This record gives sequence, C-alpha cells and structure tokens, in this order.
Amino acid sequence: MRKAPSFDSLFEAADALVVTLRAEAAACVAFIDDFARNGAQSDDEAFLAQRHRFQAFATARLEFDGLLGEMVAGLDRMTAEVSADLDSFRGLTAREKLTGWFSRQRMWHLHSQRVRAAPVIERLLDLLSKSNTLAGLVASHREFALACHNAAERSVITIVGQRRRLVDAIEISRLRTKELNAKALTRQGRIGLYGGKAEWERMEEERRTLKQQADKIAEEEQSMRHESQRRERFITMFEALVEGLNSQIGLCNALARKLSIDTEERLIIYQAQVDGEAPGSKGKITQELFPHIAGPISLFEKDMLVPQEIGPRKAAADAVFARKFAAFAESGDAADAPIIDLTQKPSGFRLPFLRS
Repeated sequence: MRKAPSFDSLFEAADALVVTLRAEAAACVAFIDDFARNGAQSDDEAFLAQRHRFQAFATARLEFDGLLGEMVAGLDRMTAEVSADLDSFRGLTAREKLTGWFSRQRMWHLHSQRVRAAPVIERLLDLLSKSNTLAGLVASHREFALACHNAAERSVITIVGQRRRLVDAIEISRLRTKELNAKALTRQGRIGLYGGKAEWERMEEERRTLKQQADKIAEEEQSMRHESQRRERFITMFEALVEGLNSQIGLCNALARKLSIDTEERLIIYQAQVDGEAPGSKGKITQELFPHIAGPISLFEKDMLVPQEIGPRKAAADAVFARKFAAFAESGDAADAPIIDLTQKPSGFRLPFLRS
C-alpha cells in the first residue's frame, strides 16, 4: 500500500507547481486574447505550438488538484487520529487499573499525568496552522483561476461570434454561387436560339462573366470554409481551457467549504481539550494568527461552535469531496459518528471525546 506523503512535502510540491500552473494559464489566456484580436495571424503551426502549452496546463492542473485533495484528506485523517487518541483517554491502561486495586487516587493521578503528557494541544495547533496555510493557497488560487476564467471566457465568446459570422458569410457565398451558376446556365441555353451572331456573342460573354464571378465566389467560400475549420480547432482548445479553469474554481469552492467545516471540528476538539486540561489556552487561537480560517475562529471566539450541529454539514461536505476526490475519500463511517460523545463520561475524567 502506498504510504501517504507528509503534509509538508505535499504542500511544498503544490506551492512549486502552482507557480508553473499560473504561468501556463496566464500564457494561454494571453494567446486567446491575441487570437480574438488577430486571429488571422495564427496558422496551423501556431496551433501545434500552442496545443502543447494548453496540454501542459491541463496536465499540471490535474496534478495540482490532486495535491490539494490529498492534503485536505490528510488533515482530515490526522484530525481523526487526534480524536481517537483523546477518546482513548476515557479508558485506563493496565498499569493504571493495577494501581487502582491499591489506590484509586493514585490511579487517577497516573491517568491525569498520561493525559497531560500527550501533546494533544500542540497537535491541534499544528493542524490549525496547516489548515490556515492550505486555506490560503486554495483561496489565492481560486481568485487567480476565476480571473483567468473570466478573461478567457470573454475572449472565447468573441472568437465564437467571429466564427459564427464567418459561417453566415459562407452560406451567403454558397447561395450567391448557386445563383450565378444558374444564370450562366440560362445564358448558355439561349445561345443559338435567339437573335443573330452578335447577340450570341454577347450572351456568351455574359455567361463567361457570370461563370467567372461564380468561380471566384466559390474559391472565396472554400477559403472561408478552411478558415472556419481552422478556427474550430482553436475554439475547441480554448473551450477546454475555460472548462478546466471552471472545474478548478468548483474544486476550490468544495475544498474551501470542507476546510472551513473541518476547521470547526478541530476547534471543537481543541475547545473540549483546553477546557478540561489547559484553561487559558483558548487565547492561543486568534483571527490575526490564522487569517485564512478567520470565519470558523470567529465562531470559536464567540463560543458559537456546537458539536451536535456540525455533523450534517460535515457529512454533506465530505460527500462532495468524495465525488470530486474519490481516490482520497474516507471509506469508513467516521462522518456518521459524533464529534464529541456526550453519552460516555467516567466520573473521574473530564475529556468526553470523540468521533471514531
């Protein structure tokens, strides 16, 4: 089984890749804009050269999306591990149970020492720091992708409109060619039937003129057809970029929502822990320290985070995440479990945790 990379290594890879991704996207959008203004200058050779760049963007986009998804899933997995560790504190170790045969006070003293020695608060603070870092990357990339999408979409609309007018011109040329050929055929049929030689020569001259006009328009029509087909290839490539950017915006929206709800979960766990074992630690979490997850922290500061209320929203966010990132979705039923179990609480222990 593939060992999951560390969050730091994944973020480092994503942070490096996003630079390349944005450079490729900006170059692609600039080319689309130039094509909208000077499309006639972009030949088949330019298409082949640009196709490589557009494909490079598509490849980098999928890789970047995967890195984001894996990081979000990794943070979720680490949160579950912290929950499981805290949940285990409800029970007693064999040593603690043995001590309890002689002294219940000593038993609970050993238990409290074990709980305090566990770096739970530090792990939760680290999780919040990682959440803040990842939320910042997701938000900044969404803003960039949205700007690129809007610019590219406007240019593509212009290019599609240009091609539509070209198709209309092709149809007009086709009808005009058909009309001129019909007139030329009529002139040809009348030669030798009416008038004298001079009249026949005049009609023959008219026939040749009509035929020349028809042939010229037919050549122009063929040229426009080639141009239309060429533009269609470019448009297909451009629309794929716009769709890819739109997909990234949707993914960023889903990731931002999941990160926000997952952050609420981490804050609820943190709150229960500091209330039980480290009073005063709540002040270590502020919107200034974690600006990219300021929304959940604002609720945390106002004591508005409710464990029982977050469950359905987390389940919905997890379902969306599972559809978009099937490779990283959790297969278990952890989302159905309560974040904080209020039904089991030993008399001598103040940590009523957690989701499985």
